Amino acid sequence: MRLTCMFSFILLFGAAGLVVFIHLQDPEEIVHQQTPGIKYNMGFQQQKKDCISSNNQGRRLRKNTADGVATVEQSDSLHLSENVPTKLQSTDRRQSSIMFAMKDQLEGEEINSIRLHKRRRRFIIKKSPILISMNSSILNLPTLKSEDRNNNKWKSLYQIQRERKRIMRETCSKYKSNNRRIITPYHVSRIFVEDKYRVLYCEVPKAGCSNWKRVLMVLNGLASSTKDIQHNTVHYGNYLKRLDGFDHKGIYHRLNTYTKMLFIREPFEKLVSAFRDKFEHPNNYYHPVFGKAIISRYRVNATKEALRTGSGVKFKEFIQYLLDVHRPVGMDIHWDHVNRLCSPCLIDYDFVGKFESMEEDANFFLHLIGAPQNLTFPKFKDRHSNEERTTTKITQQYFAQLSPSQRQRSYDFYYMDYLMFNYSKPFEDLY
Repeated sequence: MRLTCMFSFILLFGAAGLVVFIHLQDPEEIVHQQTPGIKYNMGFQQQKKDCISSNNQGRRLRKNTADGVATVEQSDSLHLSENVPTKLQSTDRRQSSIMFAMKDQLEGEEINSIRLHKRRRRFIIKKSPILISMNSSILNLPTLKSEDRNNNKWKSLYQIQRERKRIMRETCSKYKSNNRRIITPYHVSRIFVEDKYRVLYCEVPKAGCSNWKRVLMVLNGLASSTKDIQHNTVHYGNYLKRLDGFDHKGIYHRLNTYTKMLFIREPFEKLVSAFRDKFEHPNNYYHPVFGKAIISRYRVNATKEALRTGSGVKFKEFIQYLLDVHRPVGMDIHWDHVNRLCSPCLIDYDFVGKFESMEEDANFFLHLIGAPQNLTFPKFKDRHSNEERTTTKITQQYFAQLSPSQRQRSYDFYYMDYLMFNYSKPFEDLY
């Protein structure tokens, strides 16, 4: 009899503890556990029926044709599942039952506290990152015009583009796992928008980005000639819109209907170009922010003047900083991976140009989008115009200052860019 009473007491005590735990559970914690972000159902299968062929880009459903690819434009509309995501509905039901139980027991100030907590919960949900689900896209170029199909030059450039995109897709498929294919505003933060000709351009520094911005400004009617636009106007004038400045509907619409393009450059050459520009010339940002930290960490017996100004960083010290997993100062877009800047495994770019064939690739792109015939890509050097451009020969001279181990680690650092954009190994002793 005594054992029975004791067992019953333990059961009652356990049940009471469970009830107390449920009532004390913080709804804010439940929100964080169940709704890391609001996911939108784009309804791709239903929208296929409304697609039209266009000269556009974006995350598109691809169709291969004998002459090229017809771009499929998606509908602008975003559909919420019953206006609220499933997980959020489940959370709301659970929260409602908790709040109902608490209302029966609390009065006065406690009821006001519940209302405040519900407002806090709605605020948390509203401020959660909005994730835009992109599950399919067109992988191919805008279709060549009928009059261009017999032009050997355009046909050759078109096939080069198809091959570049094939290699990029295969690399992504082999090394990247993007089954969810979720694109956030962060992924499109480096993409500039030109609405008149429906172009999205992902900025890759030291790969002709200043002149590309000039071209976009002319296309948009902000200037009559690329020669009229100064460097500071290009980079600090805020004349061009970024894709992450739009709401989720605007981002989705442009990714699916605009022509997306990026231009890249041989990784070591791009790195040396950035080093020469930022550390071998006066600079009131890179010297105090990066230079001082690099000299302080990697230079033995640094002078007070060097520590004070951050000027005179050596290429070997810069590489030490780049390869250090515990960098004294963070990364910068000028030497970051293209893979991180433009997310080519998430965003299916319609056109991939190379700095090494800039004039030919750029003018082919302008031809494809139907730009004015008198608009060509500018050839002038944007900064330090009296200085020789960074070439393969100059790049090799800088990397000759490094040990074989440092060259190998530098190659490993940019390995995905070398692989994805089909660049050869810059030194024979690399593996």
